[in-house]
Amino acid sequence: MAGNIEKRLAGLGITLPAAPPPSANYVPTVRTGNLLFCSGQVSAAPGGEFIKGKVGAETSPERGQTAARIALINVLAHAKTALGDLDKIKRCVRLGGFINAVPTFGELPKVMNGASDLMVEVFGDAGRHARTTVGVAELPFDASAEVEAIFEVE
Repeated sequence: MAGNIEKRLAGLGITLPAAPPPSANYVPTVRTGNLLFCSGQVSAAPGGEFIKGKVGAETSPERGQTAARIALINVLAHAKTALGDLDKIKRCVRLGGFINAVPTFGELPKVMNGASDLMVEVFGDAGRHARTTVGVAELPFDASAEVEAIFEVE
């Protein structure tokens, strides 16, 4: 039976995919004490949309926001796999965003809002978080966005 967080996701038309397997030598999550660290996930929806390319060149800022949103959905899929239930998340402590962008693209925060806005929509005040957003020269698989997270958990 779905918990409250999954019901909120469903209300937004989001079904969590199976957590994608790691693409290199790392683990998707690490729990230490009451913190869950989720490795960066890219803008690839399993069996669906994969937003690639540099924001500010072949990818628009709006598509970049969608890319950050997809990456966060993948983060949440890993959090569910680690915890068994997203209702065990007490709050989002921090999101890190990496945006594959041209060097002159200055709207990185707006792109990362695709992930941040969804986090707040789903978790309410517990979704408000500290954040870092960085423009990068490349991301794995030419993804437009990658998002990582730290959650306080039960």
